[in-house]
Amino acid sequence: MTKQPKDKEIVPPKRIALVAHDNKKQDLIEWSRFNRDLLAQHKLYATGTTGTLLEQALHLPITKLQSGPLGGDQQIGAKIAEGEIDFVIFFWDPLEPQPHDPDVKALLRIAVLWNIPVACNRTTADFVITSPLMSSGYKRTVPDFAEYRNRFRKSKDQ
Repeated sequence: MTKQPKDKEIVPPKRIALVAHDNKKQDLIEWSRFNRDLLAQHKLYATGTTGTLLEQALHLPITKLQSGPLGGDQQIGAKIAEGEIDFVIFFWDPLEPQPHDPDVKALLRIAVLWNIPVACNRTTADFVITSPLMSSGYKRTVPDFAEYRNRFRKSKDQ
């Protein structure tokens, strides 16, 4: 028997993770400056270097995690799994190989797994940040992984 997914109410302020590869940091800073007033209404998290640069540019408090290659991407992934991140803005560079590419893929995978919106470029980030859902509540469907978690437990019938 498969259980139905659950809804989780996401209310403002949203918890937004901001990440950018080196070649995309300037794009994220410019985008963030343009959207500063909207971002100021939410709780911001970022990987280390990106967070430091954004904090200097925006003069907003940002919870800074490790640099991406040092585990920051994985820290954001863990926060998603724990229900502590509502939205990810990740300006990644599709043309430059990354030494921590498996971590990047894992972050994107965990965001999709937990049904977290992800914006990977300016246009998508613009669409999402200006959505009326950013300033209101939203019921995000959260998959129920109970069957998966319990797959090795013995049933009462055995």
